Amino acid sequence: MPGRGIPPPACRRFLVQTGGAGGGTEGAGHNGRMPNPALLAISHGTASAEGQAAVAALVEAVARSLPDTTVRLGHVDVQQPDVAASLAALPDGQPVVIVPLLLSAGYHVRIDLTQQSAHRSDVVIADALGPDARLVDVLTARLAPLEAREGDRVVLAVAGSSDERANDDCRTTADMLAARLGRRVDVGFLAATEPRLGAAVDTVRDEASGRVVVASYLLAPGYFHDLAIRLAAGAPVARPLLDDDEPAASLVDLVIDRYRGSIR
Repeated sequence: MPGRGIPPPACRRFLVQTGGAGGGTEGAGHNGRMPNPALLAISHGTASAEGQAAVAALVEAVARSLPDTTVRLGHVDVQQPDVAASLAALPDGQPVVIVPLLLSAGYHVRIDLTQQSAHRSDVVIADALGPDARLVDVLTARLAPLEAREGDRVVLAVAGSSDERANDDCRTTADMLAARLGRRVDVGFLAATEPRLGAAVDTVRDEASGRVVVASYLLAPGYFHDLAIRLAAGAPVARPLLDDDEPAASLVDLVIDRYRGSIR
């Protein structure tokens, strides 16, 4: 991966999971008090090496900002360790805050994470990352290189969920982005619900006096971002929130805020 100068994904997962690179401490502290609750960041998971590296880099940045906290990375699907293995790897008796690295509270947050952590009474599940103004900050920064002009229209590419509450979260983000940009933002879904991104781009292209520009409301490179590029049918697509550059400080702060806001 160019541009970051940090170890490849296999090494970086080891650093995060063992508490290295600022990953915190384990077990009781020297003063006999229990340590801070562990922060278990749970991503969706991806087969993309670029996506894996981007998400791991975010969690490493969180770990460096919380040197007295055990910070681990797990996944709800596709990758290992999964939620059960991630919880089992933590010391017995250590409280855990699961921070979903998910942009809306859909099935994975409401069902999967709840069921997979139900055997532990010391686990708290934090809110999903979105909607949040800091995500809009990053979306705006990612759009900037595309140089949207007067007459151009913006479509927000969203993964889509079987849980309509999650889709509403994404529509809220689109409204927040529209307010920030001072222009209309339409939504195109990549799965599960309508309108699909291709149809949304076609509709907006017929209405626009300029180009269609696609904002990628996806956490990292992977299947959905590749799909967004295909369905955009030649419209420029912004980079996802995480890529091969350093994670935005606002994203690191957002993960930490979700953790701290859930500590009992």
